Amino acid sequence: MQARAEARYRWDHGERPALLHTTEEVDSLIDSLLSGPVYENLAQIHSLERDSMPSGFPDHELLVGVDRDLQVGILTYLDSSGNVVTLGSLGRSPVYYFQGHMTEFPANSEISIDLVRRGVKEFLSSGGLRPTCVQWQAVHP
Repeated sequence: MQARAEARYRWDHGERPALLHTTEEVDSLIDSLLSGPVYENLAQIHSLERDSMPSGFPDHELLVGVDRDLQVGILTYLDSSGNVVTLGSLGRSPVYYFQGHMTEFPANSEISIDLVRRGVKEFLSSGGLRPTCVQWQAVHP
């Protein structure tokens, strides 16, 4: 079975990303983020079903973060139309870590773990399109 997406979230995923083929593997990814090191609770995912830009880099990106204590998470999506982050109900400005590097997100961007799972599964099944099962807000620099 051909991989549909690749994910980077552990130190050793730089040159060898985790490959996602199925929705069960999405669940394993989320579970791994929830149970792994706190400084590795954010994943970068690219669909392998989309064309790359002329530079060879993907034309999109989905970031997936989870907070094991609060059982919430975030999704951000970036493509040529802009950068968006999920719209949630918690008022705090969360911080997540990609391979040890801190990334801050806007207030009200965290959603339930269930919605995080559904969003990543939709991203995988749609060939890398922005998930429609969650609400989005623009990311302002």
